Amino acid sequence: MVTRLTIFVLAAVITVSCGQRPSDTLALGEDELRPEQLEVSGAAMEEIIQNVASPIEVAALINELNIPFSKSYLAVPEKLSTSTTSYEMAYSLGALTADLGYLNMYDKTGSSVNYLTAINRLADALQVGQFFDFPTLKRLATTSGNLDSLLFLSVNGFNRMDDYLRETDRSNLSALMIAGVWIEGLYLATQVARENNNRDLRNMIGEQKLILNNLLLILQNFSNEKVFADLLEDYKSLKIIFDQVKITYEIGEPQAIEKDGMLIIVQSESSHVTMSDKTLNSIIEITEEIRNRHLNI
Repeated sequence: MVTRLTIFVLAAVITVSCGQRPSDTLALGEDELRPEQLEVSGAAMEEIIQNVASPIEVAALINELNIPFSKSYLAVPEKLSTSTTSYEMAYSLGALTADLGYLNMYDKTGSSVNYLTAINRLADALQVGQFFDFPTLKRLATTSGNLDSLLFLSVNGFNRMDDYLRETDRSNLSALMIAGVWIEGLYLATQVARENNNRDLRNMIGEQKLILNNLLLILQNFSNEKVFADLLEDYKSLKIIFDQVKITYEIGEPQAIEKDGMLIIVQSESSHVTMSDKTLNSIIEITEEIRNRHLNI
């Protein structure tokens, strides 16, 4: 039984200082930065962002299970930072964000710098680096005991970036980043589940059925663009498997709590996930295929 919670995307980092771009950094033309697209509801996008399982949530659960850290689960930042189109950059940025969350949760400060650097480069190329304090994030990531501060700055930066992308008619890039965060987080969870039969981890994976349904609604808005059409085809193939997962809800007893001198009634709700081993194995295999294909691994 898993308590149903609203999970926020804790994007562990994106960043860059303002200033001149070195000659070897990435750059995009104006036509690539502002592609033609359908308008996405701001409220719908925010709803997706607030409910995508955060990489920190996934990493925290894995860590709590005392499962050893494995670098083999992670993408190679140097390869992803060489993405050449805005679409690839946004998707890679999301995936690297999930990987960085996993690294930080295991206090792998040495490796996290490489991911911060790659994320920095991608964010700068997408012209969203002005919303992040890269030197501070790098310092926090390489110093123990600063996880809360790192998460706060990361979440704030992610939200400001998302707002800016939508304000400048680049909601498609925001959607791709969210899709990248989600698939990499699911990949991390499923790779661990492949070797560890844990009920809580299994339930977290099963509940991604709900997130995937909402994510598909967002991606569908850009289906006129080839990169989204290809992504949708793959994510829909994953949905077919997730449709075999059954999720039921149980309403708990209401509880009265006092807050600011007022009595508030809180209604609890628990979810029950039913998923066969065959379905889980299919999710593991297809998630890996989709993740590797779209990250060119």
